[in-house]
Amino acid sequence: MPTPDNSQNSQANEAAVSDDKITLLVGGKAHSDWSNYRIDSDFLKAADAWQLTLGLPDSVFPENVARGARVSVRVANDTVLSGRIDTVTRTVSRGAFSLALNGRDDAGILVDCAAPIFSAAQLALEEVIARIVRPLGITKIRIQAESSSRNDKASINPGERAWDALAKAAAGRGLWPWFEPDGTLVVGGPDYNAPPVATLVMNLNGEGNNLLSLEESSSIQGCYSELTILAQGHARTVTSTTGESVDIWDDESAGKTGQNDFKSVAGDPTIPYYRPQIIVVGDADSSEQLNYRAKKAMADARLSGLDLVAEVKGHRTPDGVLWAPGQRVRIKSEPHGIDGIYFLMGRTFSLSRQDGQRTSLRFKEDGIWLPDAYPRRKTRHKGGRKGKDDIAVVPVWERK
Repeated sequence: MPTPDNSQNSQANEAAVSDDKITLLVGGKAHSDWSNYRIDSDFLKAADAWQLTLGLPDSVFPENVARGARVSVRVANDTVLSGRIDTVTRTVSRGAFSLALNGRDDAGILVDCAAPIFSAAQLALEEVIARIVRPLGITKIRIQAESSSRNDKASINPGERAWDALAKAAAGRGLWPWFEPDGTLVVGGPDYNAPPVATLVMNLNGEGNNLLSLEESSSIQGCYSELTILAQGHARTVTSTTGESVDIWDDESAGKTGQNDFKSVAGDPTIPYYRPQIIVVGDADSSEQLNYRAKKAMADARLSGLDLVAEVKGHRTPDGVLWAPGQRVRIKSEPHGIDGIYFLMGRTFSLSRQDGQRTSLRFKEDGIWLPDAYPRRKTRHKGGRKGKDDIAVVPVWERK
């Protein structure tokens, strides 16, 4: 069975782990020396959660640590998360004091709170996003995509969660929102031309191994050979030849502009037999927007078909870079018969007295998630058949 590599390089990496102390900055003060922690970051989770626990030998609870307080979490000198404390738990047992903190990154308020109610027409994607998040204190926003789009109509229903409204706006362009460690809201997708940041190895003889464990899981559940998205086009106000504003549903010559039969079909050629699914998404501005939604929905379905979960020592790559979602990594596993590049969807930093510092890495198929962020630059990893297995919108009139 595979064994760890006990070479000098491996021992040097273990020595470097001790320098990666976790520090929580809150209220102008730094707290470290945690007895255990868990710091999560995952593109597929709305808010990245964290949990820290430490003992208090001085038997005094810090005054500046309170629910709702802004925090910054660092690994050595690198910031890995910005957010707020959700829960503070103070425990005294047999004279021993301990403090446990739970929180999330800046997406937490978007998950918890309702979006501002508004309705507007002809807004750029950036404007829609700003109207949703800025009233909730999110001011740093970046679009990470080759292009954005305008929305014929953007409206928020009463009680709609801000994160749901944000995700819906992003999905109309085939994008997704997430927060960077410094608190910047990014709406976009990954660049699949970025070079791999590391190579993870598992050989049967143990030579060169840097993986503690690797679990591969593949499933057909949740995957579809074709996915149909149905929507309807909303009415818009236009200016007639007389200069008057006319609702298209009341204008005899414009009745065909609003559609109630928008339809887009995306296909996944990797599914070996007929497995259809239909999703109704409500309003859509155009067939182009519906195509984006169809491809994203199919990409999400295809992602569910393959999971690779790896565990490694420490929190950094062999080159000293902190593990972070969005990285591309080459995985070579002799027992699994794997040799290819995979996309790092999520990672968890953890510390326990038994195992020390560990990082759990969650990989997905490369080049699949959010394929429309940089459509002209998309590539495939080694072992993939470029173009043949791509998710694609199927022309409805060609389907039988």
